[in-house]
Amino acid sequence: MSQKPVHVFATWKVKDGQLDTVLSLLAEVAKKSVAEEGNLIYKVHQSNTEPNTLILFEGYKDEAAVAEHRNSAHFQTLVIGKIVPLLENREVVLATQLEL
Repeated sequence: MSQKPVHVFATWKVKDGQLDTVLSLLAEVAKKSVAEEGNLIYKVHQSNTEPNTLILFEGYKDEAAVAEHRNSAHFQTLVIGKIVPLLENREVVLATQLEL
């Protein structure tokens, strides 16, 4: 596993009528995620042109921290169990910053 910081870019397309519910759940996810030892950043953005599109920008100290996040009780219960069913689409990209 890489020891370099890993960034997560997640784009969520929320089903019509579910945005308020998703945002409420996401506030709890964010609070618990930033408390994780390996978390560097957790920011949620909303598209200016598509309000039902959310973009999450997360940073973790390494790949192991990403795995810990994904295996956490709050991720499994809130994201996988409650939020994902309210999404039309979910795309997640893990990336490591290049030094150019």
